[in-house]
Amino acid sequence: MVLNQKIISLLAAGTEIVCALGLEVQLVGRSHECDYPDSIQNLPVCSSAMLDPNANSLEIDKQVKGILTDALSFYQIDCELIKKLKPDVIITQTQCEVCAVSFKDVEKALENLLDYPVKIISLEPDNLDAVFTDIKTVSEVLGVPERGEDLLERMQERLELIRHKLKFITQKPTVACIEWTEPLMMAGNWTPEMVEIAGGQSVLAISGKHSPVIDWMDLVQADPEIIIVMPCGFSIERTLKEMDVLLQQPYFRDLQAVKNNRFFVADGNQFFNRSGPRIVDSVEILAEIINPKQFIFGYEGTGWIKFSV
Repeated sequence: MVLNQKIISLLAAGTEIVCALGLEVQLVGRSHECDYPDSIQNLPVCSSAMLDPNANSLEIDKQVKGILTDALSFYQIDCELIKKLKPDVIITQTQCEVCAVSFKDVEKALENLLDYPVKIISLEPDNLDAVFTDIKTVSEVLGVPERGEDLLERMQERLELIRHKLKFITQKPTVACIEWTEPLMMAGNWTPEMVEIAGGQSVLAISGKHSPVIDWMDLVQADPEIIIVMPCGFSIERTLKEMDVLLQQPYFRDLQAVKNNRFFVADGNQFFNRSGPRIVDSVEILAEIINPKQFIFGYEGTGWIKFSV
């Protein structure tokens, strides 16, 4: 039974989950970061960022540290708009205060704002199982558990297809996924697990753990066979503008991934950083990159590109 609940999603992944469950018509508001599917972009925007989105990686990092030092929020919520929209459900997250509007922000904004109870769904995935659990939770709270089960079944079928095709392939190249360029951060949480499914060996990050900041020489020493740059919140075009940060590092051209032309840039914003249904697309992208002879899903040019030095 589909409950006619008015939903505000303050998380891009949450918006994608709602739409994948067939409940887009119930969305009455979104965050400033929600941009998929295209049809939701006419919804009222209920949040804004305190960070300068046009700054480079280093400047954004400095802004983040400054805000943390002052104990401020990274995002501003439009309380008057939320009051006007009268939501029954608000979707947010507690996984990362920097990446999106947090549960703490929403809780503070709703304090004495509405004269009726609002359901807050707070997502906190740190691995693939948690992503699947969050989708199940959202479907149950929104009254469509059977749609959630169907969506998860289709996602698992796509992952099983990859696992099955790689069942007898024993050579697994080492893969480093870069989530931020300055300072250098490796992609943790669900990314190492996705690399493993796609037929690689993840290095310098641990599944289920937050993305670690590392020294450049740690990457040089690990010397992975494949390097994929996928900065959080950055498109391919945006990432390409900042590649000089990596190109100017010592021993960059000595890395085997660079010498063997296995250095890639992927769309971190649309795929890898979002814990929604398109997390499976991200695994398929990795499969194309790591095992190009086995997989052609059609993401090259839009989801990822090969970067030639």
